[in-house]
Amino acid sequence: MTIFENKKLERDTFRKLRDEIFPNQRENVEKNVRLYVDSFVKVYKNIGYIGIYWPLKNEVDIRSLKKKFTLALPRCKDKKELLFYPWDEKPLTKDSEGILSPNKSSSLSYLQISMIFVPCLSVDKNLTRLGYGGGYFDKLRRDNNWRNVPCIGVLTSNCVSTIPLTKAEWDIPLSGFITEKEIFV
Repeated sequence: MTIFENKKLERDTFRKLRDEIFPNQRENVEKNVRLYVDSFVKVYKNIGYIGIYWPLKNEVDIRSLKKKFTLALPRCKDKKELLFYPWDEKPLTKDSEGILSPNKSSSLSYLQISMIFVPCLSVDKNLTRLGYGGGYFDKLRRDNNWRNVPCIGVLTSNCVSTIPLTKAEWDIPLSGFITEKEIFV
């Protein structure tokens, strides 16, 4: 099988696992993930913007961090590039991938973002992330300046792979991950 076929199989497997969590369980899982994320962020001093994501179907929702921290959301530009913008009170609009995001004229630089939380379909103990296959986060982090910004995966514990995930040459490892059961950095 090719790398692409292996990754598709992994995506199908972990999406199914993630989607099997019942709604009443999901509430508890998300609450515990948010507690871990909150405790992780509080360790840092002089925190700037925290990059998060607008959750898609059954991704762990960490948007409530907005009550405590200054957040930024990503926006896909022309289906090629991922940029972060401050998340303020202005209405969000859909980006080129159809995901709600800020629509500001100037994006934030890597110097303004203290850390980034990214959604994962899966991650392994080598910190290889399995996403949806768009490659946006890997493209962003190909730049060494962005690679130095801590990038933490967020997912449910049942989607942490016990075996190494398929890794392509363009995959850039995460700095760590957080589930409802652990912080792994």
